[in-house]
Amino acid sequence: MWLLLTLLLFLFGTNYQNNLVIGLSLLLASVFVSAILHSYRNLAGLCIHALPPTEVYAGDTVAIPLKVSADSQLYQVQLGYPTGQMMTASQISSQPQIIALPVTTSTRGWLTPGRLLIESRFPLGLCRVWSWVDLDNRILVYPALRQSPLQLQGYSDDGVHSQHHQPGIDEFSGLKSWHPGESLKQVAWKQYAQGRGMLSKEFADPQGQPVWLQLAPALNAIQVEQALQQLCWQVDILARQQRIWGLKLAHQVITPSAGEPHRRSCLAALALYQPAPEPKDE
Repeated sequence: MWLLLTLLLFLFGTNYQNNLVIGLSLLLASVFVSAILHSYRNLAGLCIHALPPTEVYAGDTVAIPLKVSADSQLYQVQLGYPTGQMMTASQISSQPQIIALPVTTSTRGWLTPGRLLIESRFPLGLCRVWSWVDLDNRILVYPALRQSPLQLQGYSDDGVHSQHHQPGIDEFSGLKSWHPGESLKQVAWKQYAQGRGMLSKEFADPQGQPVWLQLAPALNAIQVEQALQQLCWQVDILARQQRIWGLKLAHQVITPSAGEPHRRSCLAALALYQPAPEPKDE
């Protein structure tokens, strides 16, 4: 529209020999050329670094963080991925800032958001300058969470479930004589009131063979995805409870452990699990 208006004014001025209108058309043309140069300058010197994203489950929206900075002041810069929403940075300076770009996930596994679109229409909106940048960043999407009860298996080497106890604070196991120096919180005051003397409560933690989360065999594709979602839920529950567990998949075994690295290792195995292809009917 700007160029069309400039052309119409120039034709009108030359047709009626109106120098003022001709001068106005030339002014509009020079403004357009200046807008091109300023628009290009508004993306020059832009630096972008991809940061590790937060963990995400299938079906959720992940915010991909980018650290942006520039050699000089930049204004109204838009950034976004093809499958996400465009975000606008009103001002970018030499001081790095973090911009989070939302991207929606649908399935588990590696998510490649694609090339990053950078564009700007600053200063007058007459010109659009853009560039596609491949940051080569991948995001591991965990299976969606499907609430389910814990299904733990603990077996000895001969296949028989075993369990014993060790001293701890979880379950009451009996009474013993109280000795000076022991905490008064452990005293069985009810028995003391009955005249049975000073007795101390004993507690124990249940111990046995390592507990396992296991993917059931002989499942079709839909059942496998549902089972992976349930295992994902159970892994998070066990991690919050600070339990020790292992994970058995078809061709992968993660030995029992605990802690955040173990949790992430189990979730990554669930996210990247590939079921065996179903046999074709001959």
